[in-house]
Amino acid sequence: MKIPYGISNFESLREENYIYIDKTSFIEVLENINSKYLFFIRPRRFGKSLFLSVLEHYYDVNSKSKFNKLFGDLYIGKNPTLLKNSYLVLRLNFSGLNTENKEKLENSFRLSLVNDIVEFIFKYKNIFENAYELEKEINQIQDIKSIFKFITKKVQNSGKKLYLIIDEYDHFANDIIAMGDDKLYKDIIRATGFVRDFYETIKIGTESTIDRIFITGISPVMLDDLTSGFNIASNLTLDPKLNDMMGFTEEEVEKAIDKLGIEVTMPTTGKKLSTEELLMELNKNYNGYLFNIKAKNRVYNPGMTFYFFQQCIANKEYPDNLIDDNIKTDYGRLNRLTANQENKKILEEIIKNENVTASIATRFSFDTMYDREYFVSLLFYMGLLTIDRQEKTRLILKIPNYVIKTVFWEYILTKLKVEHKIRIDLEEIRLAIEEMAYEGRIEPYVKYISKNVLNTLSNRDLIKFDEKYIKLILIVYISDSNAYRIHSEREIEEGYIDIYLEKAPHMPDIKYEWLIELKYLKESERDKLEEVKKRGLEQLERYAKSKNLADRENLKKALLVFIGKKDYVIVEDF
Repeated sequence: MKIPYGISNFESLREENYIYIDKTSFIEVLENINSKYLFFIRPRRFGKSLFLSVLEHYYDVNSKSKFNKLFGDLYIGKNPTLLKNSYLVLRLNFSGLNTENKEKLENSFRLSLVNDIVEFIFKYKNIFENAYELEKEINQIQDIKSIFKFITKKVQNSGKKLYLIIDEYDHFANDIIAMGDDKLYKDIIRATGFVRDFYETIKIGTESTIDRIFITGISPVMLDDLTSGFNIASNLTLDPKLNDMMGFTEEEVEKAIDKLGIEVTMPTTGKKLSTEELLMELNKNYNGYLFNIKAKNRVYNPGMTFYFFQQCIANKEYPDNLIDDNIKTDYGRLNRLTANQENKKILEEIIKNENVTASIATRFSFDTMYDREYFVSLLFYMGLLTIDRQEKTRLILKIPNYVIKTVFWEYILTKLKVEHKIRIDLEEIRLAIEEMAYEGRIEPYVKYISKNVLNTLSNRDLIKFDEKYIKLILIVYISDSNAYRIHSEREIEEGYIDIYLEKAPHMPDIKYEWLIELKYLKESERDKLEEVKKRGLEQLERYAKSKNLADRENLKKALLVFIGKKDYVIVEDF
């Protein structure tokens, strides 16, 4: 079977021998929910568009003859509902709009709407017999509300009911938010803005023609700002019953490995990974997402998982790159969202601590997005944070997996370069990291970071100096080299290792791995150095003897004690 990476057309997927993870049981679940107008959001590359295509083909009257071919061996094919193949399905997609200014956005929105409606008319030309005439009429209508009213009236006249699907409902709004153009945002969505008017027209359409609606995107911000213009949708995003509706469970990933016949050799050992070992790797990289504390399963990001599979099949080896550049581009908006100083501070604390205590807001408006609770909630909806655990009344969010950690590390690298004007000699730092990896010497790397990064930070930055801040700086430059898989605060039976540098799976010739304990003293605390060194060395000895690390060959231990921002002590090979 083939891997449907980037493919979101359900019919093509089923007809061309692509693997499909069966999510059709959720059609039945959705129909049993006491609402016809549904709103559901998930992060990028989580299979939203494919799920919408499944809905489209299931409910489309035109797909009746293909039902058994498309759904026969799936859950819903064996357990069909009464509503199957009973609607005209209008699918809209608002990605890729021009957000340069209000006029261009409105024209772009209108054109997207017209194109989707014209496609809809020709799709059902057996119902709309004068399709070409209708196309001409629609193209002449300039007002967005009137365009939508026109088509709903035609559907009503046909005696049919409409299932409305809206994909990427918030794509253009997220671009505007990221640009910080609050005036443009408010002009189009609030009061008499054309977006608000459009959704108000949809609401009116539910009184006669529109029987069901499914809307998806990545953020609830715009939904809240539409307020009374569109207050009929039930937000099911955090419903525990729907936690697995998009995203893969571990069981589903295991089945996919078997169906695809994935075989992966680990370059570092030359050994072919067992299914269990491969699952462990996938779990570290792409799993961890939980959208309700009561949900049973954590889920994998489907796009990232299929990207990994695609690389494995192409090369028969563990991939060099764990994250698709397309996904990095998606998360690039993180830099723009942190133009606000308060958000920047919150994000840095999250990256340092790798978790945050917060409530998840189900609705929030543009005006409140820069408050702590709402900003953290936005990171959650974007897939940059997920639910870790509940502690009494506190909900703890964490970074979901290793790949998302690398996205955050890249953000810190950019910040150090742009805001602090830190310029790194790539050749020199590469040689220093190679000293660690191939010669077993950590001092050149620590010396370089101390001189070229820590010493260049301002006294104002020293206020937030602590072990975690220094650890983060040490980590981000190593991560950029791709030489090591970096474990921060790795839990073992003896405690938590500050930094464990495991050689990257695609770097078989790296000789030395590192176990690093990090301490920090203020200048005024220099007299505590010997006491801190003793405690740190004892910790390292315990960690090195843990059952998780006892069999590691060429494992080097290093205690790094930083004093202020200019001095440090290294104890290694003890």
